Amino acid sequence: MDYSHGVVHTPKSVVQGRKWDMRDLDTVSYVRIYWVDLVNVHRCRIVPVQYFKALMKSNRPGVVVAKASLGLVYLTVVPGFLPTGEYLYALDLATLKPCPFAPGHMAILGQFEEKTAVNLCPRSLLRRILEQTKQITNTEFLVGFESEFILLKSTDPIEPVHIHDFAASTGLLAGAAQSNALEEIADAITASGIVLEMYHAEAAPGQYEVAADALIHTREIIVQVAAKHGLHATFAPRPFLNSTGSSTHAHISVHTAGVEKTAEGLSKHEQAFLAGVLDHLPCDRGNRESSLRLTNATSPGSRNFEARFIDGTANPHLALAAVFAGAFIGLKSMMELEVLDCSGLKTAAELTEDERLALGIKKRLPLNIEDARKNLEQDSALCELLTRDFVESYLSINRTLQAALSQDETEAQELTRLVKFY
Repeated sequence: MDYSHGVVHTPKSVVQGRKWDMRDLDTVSYVRIYWVDLVNVHRCRIVPVQYFKALMKSNRPGVVVAKASLGLVYLTVVPGFLPTGEYLYALDLATLKPCPFAPGHMAILGQFEEKTAVNLCPRSLLRRILEQTKQITNTEFLVGFESEFILLKSTDPIEPVHIHDFAASTGLLAGAAQSNALEEIADAITASGIVLEMYHAEAAPGQYEVAADALIHTREIIVQVAAKHGLHATFAPRPFLNSTGSSTHAHISVHTAGVEKTAEGLSKHEQAFLAGVLDHLPCDRGNRESSLRLTNATSPGSRNFEARFIDGTANPHLALAAVFAGAFIGLKSMMELEVLDCSGLKTAAELTEDERLALGIKKRLPLNIEDARKNLEQDSALCELLTRDFVESYLSINRTLQAALSQDETEAQELTRLVKFY
């Protein structure tokens, strides 16, 4: 029996929003050139549309960006990066979208290049891993994001726009600032060609959620529209230590050409995908406290893997590159899945050591950022796929970022810095 429900997506049937091209530039005045760096800061240059059109007619359409820009934390150039040299940020016309929050503006993304793709470019890294996976294993993925964020009316002190219960209608009171902002955010996401499924009040004070396909543009819309309404949107994981946190859950489905999914269980390729990712993370089926959750297990059409460990501090291209790197390792060798169904009433942390071993749970998540860095450094297979140069550069940036975000004297000051930065 097929227990599929909701809208079912496949790589061929997934709903696509409208595509924009050079003809649409006739109605705008400016183009915003965005890139997202390794600490997940959205950086932007705005160029007049006539100059943009001239750029697109050039031999290699793009703008030059200092190499140091990928190694910046605030105004500190991270060790291992030099203040000399430039990359070409090659513009990708397929990413062109309108900016409803700025009438007369459109936005575009690209990738960093020299003669070829730059290894430190997050978009290029993700593209390379996905292309390898498709070419070698004949497998593609669909990804849908949940963007959780908190609307604040003050960042110092941190004060939510509203306090409400989970999914309560009182979180969206008619005429309230948060309701007006959220409706405009939803309208702007749709107007920019991104498929929006829903928005609702979450559990934390001032917390809301959208499910959309184009995460970077979605986040930019959320931040810009919130500011228009006098609010600050933060994607910081936990601004309120006594309430629930915000995440960026990624729902991933696995699609291998010629392989049919059934309700009886995971396909061999789904198992290999899961085994590859689980070489780094524990998993529960249906357990919402796990880092990776199998949802709708008996439904071939709606079955997906929910990566719950991604949050708004992570560059989404890098986060997915890491997940799919593990998946590629599993799919390439058709790794066997050893972890058993963990959908009981206990989380992995509540199980005894013997109970965990009986379920095949042999690894635990790192308890701190230092252990997480050490795990990455020691993961030779992952480092080889991501490249050792990239991993060393990323770790250097991550250490500098931690020092920058923890420089204040009090916890309240650190939280204020965090919500302003993210």
